[in-house]
Amino acid sequence: MPGAFLVTIGVLHPGEMGAAIGSAVRSAGHTVLWASTGRSADTERRAGEAGLEDAGTLAELSRRCDVLISVCPSHAAVDVARDFTAFDGIYVDANAVSPATARTIAGIVPRYVDGGIIGTPGALRIYLSGADANTVAGLFDATIVSNASALKMAYAAWTKGTAALILAIRDLAEAEGVGDALRDEWLLSQPQLFDRLASAERSARTKGWRWVGEMEEIADTFAADGLPDGFHRAAAEMFRREP
Repeated sequence: MPGAFLVTIGVLHPGEMGAAIGSAVRSAGHTVLWASTGRSADTERRAGEAGLEDAGTLAELSRRCDVLISVCPSHAAVDVARDFTAFDGIYVDANAVSPATARTIAGIVPRYVDGGIIGTPGALRIYLSGADANTVAGLFDATIVSNASALKMAYAAWTKGTAALILAIRDLAEAEGVGDALRDEWLLSQPQLFDRLASAERSARTKGWRWVGEMEEIADTFAADGLPDGFHRAAAEMFRREP
């Protein structure tokens, strides 16, 4: 697959981040497909807004695409890859998974690129590693690193881990009857925490269910390197509790 030429790329499955990636790749001139079978009306709407073409089924998507980019909740990454054991193009797993899970996925698909997404749908950065990373990076704006999944784990360990921590602190203060007093003290000494708490609450309401698996992947990464993993096991539990 010549990296300098236009290719056909499939996105699995276009949530907010996946749709943003699909739109970015499409703006580079590539044809971008997705598969609507079994997907929700919200997913169909996002794909339409991003200008993605519907291939219908995963089998047709696999047949027509040169590259597949998987963007799904962390807990589903391995199962999604199992649908593409015979895919002969490049499979990019751009999910928030541990290096160990990335190696598992690399053993499932024939041609694998490890990817990590950092940022928001409106301002995202993509990091890639693996034998075919340079080919994929040539298709759109991405950065080559030595271990994309590890970089994603380290980054999210802070951003999402501290979101869980401030939610836990909120709950502790409320349980002990000092919630208002803590907020008053924050106003005096840590005013930035008001915005941080509000942001954590918004994110937990809309995305917390997705972050449970991500925190567990981060915890596994810490444990694999002989570091305490309890921080992010607890973070997973906090997101599991959020309504």
